[in-house]
This record gives sequence, C-alpha cells and structure tokens, in this order.
Amino acid sequence: MISELLGIPAEDRERFKHWSDVIVSQTRTAPAGETQDTTTSEMVEYFLALIDRRRSRPGTDLISSLLSAEIGGQRLTVPELLGFCSLLLVAGNETTANLIGNAVLCLAESPGTLGRLLEEPGLLPQALEEVLRFRSPVQSMYRVAVAETVLSGQRVPAGAPIVAWIGSANRDGQQFPAAAEFDIDRSPNRHLAFGHGIHFCLGAPLARLEARIALEALLTRLPGLSLAPGAELERMESSIVYGLKELPVTWQRA
Repeated sequence: MISELLGIPAEDRERFKHWSDVIVSQTRTAPAGETQDTTTSEMVEYFLALIDRRRSRPGTDLISSLLSAEIGGQRLTVPELLGFCSLLLVAGNETTANLIGNAVLCLAESPGTLGRLLEEPGLLPQALEEVLRFRSPVQSMYRVAVAETVLSGQRVPAGAPIVAWIGSANRDGQQFPAAAEFDIDRSPNRHLAFGHGIHFCLGAPLARLEARIALEALLTRLPGLSLAPGAELERMESSIVYGLKELPVTWQRA
C-alpha cells in the first residue's frame, strides 16, 4: 500500500521491504557486508532518482503531489522530501504489518475471542484498539526537550534527549484496570499507540483500515485459526518496534 501511494514500481517493492527491515532492526547484525549506513545510502539514491523523474514527469502518486504542493509560495526542499519518503517507508510498512501479526497473536492467545468476533464482527474495531494498547507496534519514540520542564519531580533540561516508552505507558495500571490482561471489552481505551497531540500519527486511519480488512479476511477464510503447536515465538531485534520474526499458525482446512 505504501509503495502504491509513493508510486513505487511493483518490481522494486521487495527492495523496499528489505530496506525497511534493516532500518527498523536498529542493530548492526545485517547480512555480511551490509550495514544500516549502506542501506540508507541505497534508499536515498533510489528516492533522489525517483524524485528527479517525478519532477520532470509528474504522476498521480504522493511524491508528485508533494513536489507541486506549496504554502505561501514555499515548497518542500529535497531533504524534506527525502525525510518524508523515508518516514513513510518505515512507519507505514513495519508498524501496520506488526499490528496485524500482533492482533493474530493476541486473539489466538485469548480463549473464545476468535469465535466471539466471528459471531459479533462489529467488535473487531474495539478489539484492534486493545491490540494497539496491549502489544503496541511502536514501543518507544525518541524526542528532544524543546524547553526546560519538570516531569514527576525530575528536571528535564532544554535540549535533553528523551525516550518515551509508549509500550510501558499502555500498560500503566493507574490508567488501565487489569493492564496486563488482554480485554476486547475495555472501555475507555485511551492508549498512546498512535502518539498524542501534534505528534499523533497521520496514518492512523489507514493503519486501522488495513488491519480491520486483514483481520476480517483471516477470520472468515481461515476457520479455527490458532498458533501452531509447539511454535517458538521470537521477537524482532528492535527496541522501537514490537513484532515477531515469524508467527506459525494452523487452521481447519476444508
């Protein structure tokens, strides 16, 4: 979907997925001879060439729209366009993919929940909100304090680096009764999976739509969906993103 929005040719989408995987890993354990630096360089070169092509031959894709957009006579610079494309690549790809995987895991681990959603499909949106809280695809986010402030008695100087632990906030027992339990009936559900205020995720409606469509398809097409017996679940190597490397499942085949 993100490739489609950006106007990426279908034959290049596997490269996109690979770049996203390496960048999100936040480790230096990439394949031999490959690092995040080399991956970023490849990605930047690709986007620069794509931006140049769209500048001379505009299309109906998002990059073409961003190139022509202006406010008060000012247009986005090339570095700003590169930042936008890079953000979309990672934020719009890994997070939603992991939301879908995390949802399957949560539902499979919750006795009776899959059957209930089949009987009451209208509950799926609120079930996804609980997935977002319980296993947030984004677990932490880096920020910089723009002004000196005091938070819970702790002085935070201006310019100080800060890591906001979203996953921890979404398990806060003072905000969520029985916070360690997965409950699709939870209401209200004031989770922070999409951020808050001016930093609220612009892609939240798309992520919710994609996850709902995917879950509806999985529930209706794969009856009896459950974790494969003896499945060993391994988390992705990332302090920012929460997701599994693999999610072996089984279902009742006709």
